[in-house]
Amino acid sequence: MIEYGQPNPAAGPPLVAVEGTPREMGAEIGRRTSELVERSLETYLRRFHDDVGLSDADVLRWGATYLAVARGYDRTIAEMLEGLAEGAGRRVEHITALNARTELLYGTGYHDEGCTSVAVLPQYTRDGHTLLAQNWDWNPEQGPVTFLLATRDTEGFSVLTLAEAGMLAKSGLNSAGLGVCANLLVSDLDTGGEGVPYHYLLRGVLNSPRMSTALRRTLNVPRVSSGNVLIADAGGEAIDLEVAPGVFGHLLPEDGLLAHSNHFQCPLPLHDEKVAASALTLLRPARMRHLLEDAARVRAVTVEDIVAALRDHFSFPDGICRHRDPDVAEADLSTTVYSIVMDLDERVLSIASGPPCENQYARWRLDDVFTQGAVPALHAMPEESVGARRG
Repeated sequence: MIEYGQPNPAAGPPLVAVEGTPREMGAEIGRRTSELVERSLETYLRRFHDDVGLSDADVLRWGATYLAVARGYDRTIAEMLEGLAEGAGRRVEHITALNARTELLYGTGYHDEGCTSVAVLPQYTRDGHTLLAQNWDWNPEQGPVTFLLATRDTEGFSVLTLAEAGMLAKSGLNSAGLGVCANLLVSDLDTGGEGVPYHYLLRGVLNSPRMSTALRRTLNVPRVSSGNVLIADAGGEAIDLEVAPGVFGHLLPEDGLLAHSNHFQCPLPLHDEKVAASALTLLRPARMRHLLEDAARVRAVTVEDIVAALRDHFSFPDGICRHRDPDVAEADLSTTVYSIVMDLDERVLSIASGPPCENQYARWRLDDVFTQGAVPALHAMPEESVGARRG
């Protein structure tokens, strides 16, 4: 097993790598991150109570509901969560409620994620690889309880993903060459209740051996909240899925690029509850395309080009690289907590802590994370990027 820790925290989050059956992996994750789980639960249980008025009994009741949902959706997810709860010494209902935090907090105005995601098809990259990237924007208090989670099952199938403590997925990639990025969406169809939580969908994609399976696990299920799921494949394709309760839309790359932020771009029968108030969401996908289109035109996009785009400060502090707004209360802050770039052909994930303009990236190869004592390679120093200049 890889020990919990990271020799250079400024270059990325710590790594937790586990192997075994789903329940064994969950239990090991729980044991190694029990203190972080406690802190994450403290934050979200407070939010459940203060923002939406859920009592302790309500949280446990909904947690039981989402445990049953996990068992019906993907038993691997259910067994990992059961093991995680056991290892962390917490009730499993608290852990499953945590994994449904988007659904339990719907409609509170708490969600101000400003994530920006992009995929580049291999015909448009210099080395012919499929690239996928994202800045994850969220309240900075969650940064210290977020880590890289690597899992390898008894069949050798492996996943490397960013994860908040107590949860199993966010943006990441797997050994089949699939990668996923997450962007929050909010609509008037979001009701809470019984359905597959958004973060289960993300883990469902990462548990998929091929694109067709990932699409079914995202679309052919009952949903009770909205979200965006950008999926790319080392086979050379990418698709963006805007999902909401009962409806979904999809977007495909144009001129090799596919970018998304936090508003619906498909003409779906719903009202977008976030677009008017969300910081710069209407411009961030276009801005990302503008920053990459010259390199894409000559079919030479590189990881360095994407890093420069992720460090862009147009409309500072609310740009692609998002910083603290001094006029926003601490509880409502949203900044870039982590920045991720994935090479799906190489099964490599690079990640920087905080606004990427201030930090270098730690590069992890999926196969290497299961080697005892593995450490990431460091690259993309901040001063290397012209995108680090505030525009």
